[in-house]
Amino acid sequence: MNKHGTYDVLVVGGGINGCGIARDLIGRGYTVALAEKADFASGTSSWSTKLIHGGLRYLEHYEFRLVREALIEREVLMSMAPHIIRPLRFILPHHKGLRPAWMLRLGLFAYDNLGGRKLLPATRTLDLRSDPAGAPLGKDYGKAFEYSDCSVDDARLVILNARDAADRGATIMPRTEVVSARTEGDLWRVTLRGADGESEISARALVNAAGPWVDRVLGSALGRNDAHNVRLVQGSHIVVKKLYDHDRAYIFQNSDGRIIFAIPYEDDFTLIGTTDQDYTGDPQDVKITPEETRYLLDAASEYFAKPVLEENIVWTFSGVRPLFDDGASKAQEATRDYVLRSEGGDGRPALVNVFGGKLTTYRRLAESAAEKLAGLIGAKGEPWTAGAPLPGGNMPVDEAQRFSARLTAMCPWLPEENARRLARLYGTRALAILDGADSLESLGRDFGAGLTAREITYLMDHEWAQTAEDVLWRRTKLGIRLSPDVAEEITAFMQDEKQDSSAIVT
Repeated sequence: MNKHGTYDVLVVGGGINGCGIARDLIGRGYTVALAEKADFASGTSSWSTKLIHGGLRYLEHYEFRLVREALIEREVLMSMAPHIIRPLRFILPHHKGLRPAWMLRLGLFAYDNLGGRKLLPATRTLDLRSDPAGAPLGKDYGKAFEYSDCSVDDARLVILNARDAADRGATIMPRTEVVSARTEGDLWRVTLRGADGESEISARALVNAAGPWVDRVLGSALGRNDAHNVRLVQGSHIVVKKLYDHDRAYIFQNSDGRIIFAIPYEDDFTLIGTTDQDYTGDPQDVKITPEETRYLLDAASEYFAKPVLEENIVWTFSGVRPLFDDGASKAQEATRDYVLRSEGGDGRPALVNVFGGKLTTYRRLAESAAEKLAGLIGAKGEPWTAGAPLPGGNMPVDEAQRFSARLTAMCPWLPEENARRLARLYGTRALAILDGADSLESLGRDFGAGLTAREITYLMDHEWAQTAEDVLWRRTKLGIRLSPDVAEEITAFMQDEKQDSSAIVT
């Protein structure tokens, strides 16, 4: 906690928006604290389709400003985090019964040119009868368009923003709930509840970036029980054993006007999603429904020559997107744009509420929030994040694909598969994990899939990992490969590490 317990800004919420805002503000010179009631990225931010993209389908809803901003950000983020954000080519087969080819071509022409694309290759037309991308598809599909977007490790994007904010001086508090907030003069007096009980801090401004819980924070913590600003939309995904051998993704049109993706995932799997349906329950209880599972299986099987069956599924995940409630009649038509609402200033404590948003535009959302706060509590610093790499990303974009070779050159005893995984997760910070090691044995116990004791300790010391779930599903994606028995072993190891560190401190 800040020595005096008083900050310029307290950010509520440790998803991509909250962590991005905290990073932006601390870099401008504000004093910043961030409170997240669970683990970072444990809500919406880790249940995405794992894409940094402009949102091709949003063009049909005339969201040109959002698409243009997202396309510009796509390349900005690539340069900031080339280790976790990687170029990906998408195959859009022409379905003769749906959108005509001229419409697809026109939309992709706009997509190529709206955002000033520089790093990524342009759209091209494919003959699926000769291109390898046609091999997994049914014989009815002869033509396709191939365009560029990016894949991302969504939870790591959140963690790296939190890590950079902490490195720059922000107070980062996972597993710390905001119990209440009351005004006192020009300050908020905020009661927090964490592992050590309750505490109180003060802040000149609050930023409510609690995602699906933004209205709940307004109600329970701030006493505004009539708040209704977000529309909760459920998006579910299935992960199956790898459906094809090449490294490109597919985007499939469906007869109901929606689209789904089939994306290479973690080398040996294919991710299929997403769905769009309104959700009215508790966001932390969301699970894929049988109807959503059937929808995704049927939609994928419409295109792939070999049907995708329920027994192919190795994992499912589902999340709730907190979209700004713009009154759209269908969930898939609700805006993905973000909305910021502010109040206070002029001697009163300031409040900025964040509604909506998407992974791709989180950095611009953070800049907009900083501009709002500047008008309420005074400006500090200039926009700076566009040219500043996230931890581990201090390398040219074209170097990221080769960084694992650098690791194996430095550590010839490190298997190539391990080096590739460490490079993709940590970038140049993989060097900190490997520092001083001269053999696999020196990294400590291997829990499977190359996950070593040294790496887990690094995640505990530098990335706030406290449970096996934190390690397996958010810091890494190795939960898809390792058994529940291994998770129990990791839990025991982490408990021992905590006890050892406590004994040293004592």
